[in-house]
Amino acid sequence: MFLHFLLVLHAVLTILVFIQAQAQQDDQSGFTSIDCGLPENSNYTEKSTGINYISDADFVDTGVSKSISPAERITHQQQLHFVRSFPNGVRNCYRINVNIGTEYLIRATFYYGNYDSLNKPPQFELHFGVNLWDTVKFPNASRTIMSEIIYIPSKDYIQPCLVNTGKGTPFISAIELRTLNNKTYIGDSKDSDKLVLSLSMRYDLGSITNLEYRYKDDIYDRIWSPYELSSDWRRLNTSLNNDDLFQDRYKPPSIVLSTAVTPANASSPLHFEWDVNNVNDQYYVYIHLYDFEEPAANETRTFNITVNGKLLYAPVIPRYPVAHTIFSTAPLSPAKRYEVSLSMIENSTLPPILNAIEVYKVKDFSQSETQQDDVGTVTNIKNVYGVARNWQGDPCVPAKYMWEGLNCSFNGLNPPRIISLNLSSSGLTGKIQYSISELTMLQYLDLSNNSLNGPLPVFLNKLKSLKVLNVAKNKLTGLVPPELLDRSRTDSLSLSVDDNPGLRITESSRKKNLSISLIASFSALNVVILFISLGFWMFRRKRATSTNSKDRVSMKLKHQAFSYIEIINITDNFKTIIGEGGFGKVYLGVLQNHTQVAVKILSSSSTQGYKEFQSEAQLLLIVHHRNLVSLIGFCDEGEMKALIYEYMANGNLQQCLLVGKTNILKWNERLNIAIDTARGSDYLHNGCKPPIMHRDLKPANILLDENMDAKISDFGLSRAFGSDIDSHISTRPAGTLGYADPEFQRTGNTNKKNDVYSFGIVLFVLITGRQAIVREAGQNIHILEWVSPIIKGGDIQNVVDSKLEGEFSIGSALKVVEIAMSCISPNFTERPDISQILAELKESLSLDMVQRHGERENNIIEWNSSQFQSVTAPFPR
Repeated sequence: MFLHFLLVLHAVLTILVFIQAQAQQDDQSGFTSIDCGLPENSNYTEKSTGINYISDADFVDTGVSKSISPAERITHQQQLHFVRSFPNGVRNCYRINVNIGTEYLIRATFYYGNYDSLNKPPQFELHFGVNLWDTVKFPNASRTIMSEIIYIPSKDYIQPCLVNTGKGTPFISAIELRTLNNKTYIGDSKDSDKLVLSLSMRYDLGSITNLEYRYKDDIYDRIWSPYELSSDWRRLNTSLNNDDLFQDRYKPPSIVLSTAVTPANASSPLHFEWDVNNVNDQYYVYIHLYDFEEPAANETRTFNITVNGKLLYAPVIPRYPVAHTIFSTAPLSPAKRYEVSLSMIENSTLPPILNAIEVYKVKDFSQSETQQDDVGTVTNIKNVYGVARNWQGDPCVPAKYMWEGLNCSFNGLNPPRIISLNLSSSGLTGKIQYSISELTMLQYLDLSNNSLNGPLPVFLNKLKSLKVLNVAKNKLTGLVPPELLDRSRTDSLSLSVDDNPGLRITESSRKKNLSISLIASFSALNVVILFISLGFWMFRRKRATSTNSKDRVSMKLKHQAFSYIEIINITDNFKTIIGEGGFGKVYLGVLQNHTQVAVKILSSSSTQGYKEFQSEAQLLLIVHHRNLVSLIGFCDEGEMKALIYEYMANGNLQQCLLVGKTNILKWNERLNIAIDTARGSDYLHNGCKPPIMHRDLKPANILLDENMDAKISDFGLSRAFGSDIDSHISTRPAGTLGYADPEFQRTGNTNKKNDVYSFGIVLFVLITGRQAIVREAGQNIHILEWVSPIIKGGDIQNVVDSKLEGEFSIGSALKVVEIAMSCISPNFTERPDISQILAELKESLSLDMVQRHGERENNIIEWNSSQFQSVTAPFPR
């Protein structure tokens, strides 16, 4: 009877174990499987894997859904049939909820499938929040790219981001998250809270099927790839299922453990090798072992494992039927080549055995993110007001992708903080939200020219660092809080509240237009007061008369300040000169957080002088755009006056295009530089209120970063105007010979069309590869004098830089020439707005892509020379 009970109990336990194993095998509770581009509210189960996929519509606000070509859909799994493409914006991000402290496998998949019918896979960057995750580059159009990391999140969400680097439109096919056992990969490290592992390889070494295995074979949905058998190896295999073995916490699938390799010569070591590109990269290795051949009583299998001759583990004695994983608890010693060796020890009778191996590279995700309270607050502001801007990813970092309308402080190792918020002309409605007062480091707040209503709230006084508050041109009502008035009268706050008909300073004040005037007080000895951004911003703006002289205030807004000693340390005692201009020399610098910067020193013999130095400092404090160079900080100590900018690795366009460079700028690179420059100019002309004229646009003032993205610099001669149509009579010289508008030189009348003329000359320099003015036969030849007769003769090919050796689209070149000609029209009223120029340059780039990578264009393009108007104004020499 008791024996019968034991038999029944054993049967029940066996069934329970089987059910538990089966449930675990079918459990997707730790899976998040996102099909990018799948129509909203759609979901399905992929037939070959049984994985349940959902649409990405709830995780991203931007991008468009596209389908790969019908021929490609037949041969690929369903999650690759759609992609989400991001033709707009530089950085587009997903936001996916996760569990803090849980170890995740996170995988991004990219399959081109000719979804855009261009037959040209793009290249772009994949970011993880503020850190670079991977560069997505396709060796051929049929390749599927996967990027996989193992990560323990410290926040309750992650943000995978696609970044356009100018080499095609980013896209993504799938994002997959899998929860792991917290004691596996990263959990074994003492630095688990900081460690991020990126998959380099994961091989089923003894594979006899040449197939990939993933879920349901692998409960964590790791993808195991077959490995080509080495001539020095012998393959072993058996039939096996999960009931036949005892697994460790890594749980490699039984189908992978059912095959193995061993040395062809039993007495020889078993070697597995791989090369690396960067000797400074760090790697972890995981070696999976399972001896499915039960040794006889007189047999032993014992071996040592070394990596590049250094012992990793010894002795290894596989215990049948137990699967075992040997792993490195610290990064492997740096090397260009790694060799994992399994060597039989002296008293062993059986050779070593190896089933599978995983190799991970350590990723540097150490970039500081914006302080999380600021992130939450500004995200809430975005959602409440429905801010129609491409606010994606981290607000401040990387600095080149900082949200439009924000400025942030970067102070050493501390998290960046938001110090400036400009939501002017953003269509805001409703009341001023309390959450704004939670941006505790805010120094500059511009909510002007919206439709905000209700009172000007007293909670804004909580912003103790606030130096500028502009709520002009809204529908605010009631009294201006006395606390804000007191601060404005004691020089601690610049307050602008005009054009709010229902807003009053006192109960007796009934004026329709209310203004607290702003006086920008400059000290010739103090560069801190140079950063009087609102005074410059309001230059030439019409003001209502102040109700009281006590309402006049000075506004002093500081950027990050550096001491003279810090400037010496940053520049390594002014070791490396990277440029020189009217202000003085520019030096290469390195901040404490290893960020490279450019340090511009104001020389006592400067030809441009302190006033232009002021102008540049003021303007860069308040205008922020990805195609304008960013100001990081300043120094004012005695005679040391310095401005610190972001570093631009490829110098300026003058150097890259005209000064003996061995790498010739390609035609599409020139177009992208022109587009970036037009985009920055468009922001100055049409995105700033009042508009700003640069007044010295030329190749030397167009800087290029490591990705050849262009940014406009040198704003010492810039001016702001009261309206889009306003102009100004100036007796001061502005601009550079060859680029300055003859109309300005003749009349002194400066407006936006002067910049358009200069931009046209820049376009001709890009097209021809010639200087604006060339000295020939004892006289100065302006580029328009050289190019005009060639264009009128219809010889478009000889207009384009001969160094390109014909590698350009004729149709595209023709369109750019037409754009340039419209820019330099003698009648400045006929010159197009820079926004129109930007749109046409984008069309030219698209035309180049289509004609060069689609059907071959005709060798002869019909040219109508009557389209060209001779320049009747004298050529600037």
